[in-house]
This record gives sequence, C-alpha cells and structure tokens, in this order.
Amino acid sequence: MFMPHLLSRLFCIFGTLLALSGCGERVANTHAEGQILVMGDSLLAWNRASSRAISDVMEKHLEVEVTDRSVIGARMIYRLPISGAAGLSIPKQLPKRMRWDWVVLNGGGNDLWLGCGCTACRRKMDRLTSEDGSSGAIPDLVNQLRSRGAKVIYTGYLRSPGRGSPIEYCKDEGEELDRRAARMAQLDDGVFFLSLADLVPHGDRSFHGLDMIHPSIKGSHAIGTHIADLIKIEADAVQAD
Repeated sequence: MFMPHLLSRLFCIFGTLLALSGCGERVANTHAEGQILVMGDSLLAWNRASSRAISDVMEKHLEVEVTDRSVIGARMIYRLPISGAAGLSIPKQLPKRMRWDWVVLNGGGNDLWLGCGCTACRRKMDRLTSEDGSSGAIPDLVNQLRSRGAKVIYTGYLRSPGRGSPIEYCKDEGEELDRRAARMAQLDDGVFFLSLADLVPHGDRSFHGLDMIHPSIKGSHAIGTHIADLIKIEADAVQAD
C-alpha cells in the first residue's frame, strides 16, 4: 500500500538538503536585464545535473540565457525562513532589483502533495488560488512579477500515465489547480497558462523518470520545447503589431 505521508516527509527532507547545499540554482553569467527567469519546483529543476532541464532546453531553442532558480521540493506557501530563503519558498526565488522579459513559473504541487497528501486539500487549494484565479499565493506572485514588467508563463504539471505512479491519486487536485490557473491567465493578457494535461499518452512511461513523478529527459525536452514555442509565438505577434 502506498504511504503518501511517509514519502512526503522523505521527499521534503531530500528537497531541503538540495536547496541548502546550493544545488537548486543555475544562474546566467550575465547580469544584463531583459533575460528569462525560471522559478518553481522539481518539475522545472529536474535533469539539471545533466544540463537537460527545462531551462536548458529553452536556452537551446531560444538562443538566450535563462536564469534558473527552481528548487526541488519548493512550495508556494512556505514559512521556514532559512530554507525558504534558500529556495524552498518559490516567491523567495525571485532575485531583487532585476527586470525580466519573461518568467516561467510553476508551483503548488508540493503544497498539495506534501502539505495535505492530496486529501482534504480544499483549504490549501483556496490558499494557493481562488476559484476565479484572482487571489491567493499563486496570483499574488504572478501579479508581483507583472508589476515588474515581465510576461508570465505558469506551467501545469505532468499527469500520471496510469501505470505505477505514486501521484495517480492526485489527479483531481491537479485538474482543479489547472482550472484555476487557466482562469487566472484569462484575467491578464500578459499571463499565459501552459497545461501539460495532454502531454503524456495513457500507458506511456517514457515522459517520466524512474520515480514516475518527475520528468524524464524526454519529458523535460517536451515541456521546454512547448514553453519556447509559446515565447516565440508571442514574440512574433508583438513584432507583427
């Protein structure tokens, strides 16, 4: 029988150690403004050790430097000050006094999975974002990024292929978080929601790593390509105007 609370504790400890050891960040060499920033949790941070994380794929496709501040185990709502400042608090991943053209953001999954085991999570969900997408931790962070002039892509999560994934029981919560994020994006022309709900074909394990939670190299490549394509499409639309 799957024990979500035990796994959640172990995963949280693992994420904390990674964050505190400084393994959760790759920063571009340049400090020039107008770059792309990546913030979030392990969906974005996975495969960084082999330089094949989502941000690496974006750099290759867009031919620009990408600053990646995502951290394994990070949450949108995180109160511990030291580990939060190290990146386990997604809002605290935002560098100070810098301007970004684009911010690619994800988060909320660990709040639901680690915070309440994807059971009885309605209160936690409401704290992340209201049903209409206008308030909560996620919209608050998005609004902060928009106030700095950045366009924001909020990325959803991979779905279980229906074969041996410990996050299978989180499906309903994932669908609801997507719905609310999509409504948030509808409120602002500079905010885009990228759903990954249809990325993984049923029964196809190749988009997930061995843990069947995080993206494989193939999964990171697919997500990074989708994000890069969205940025290119928007850039072309602006030039056309």
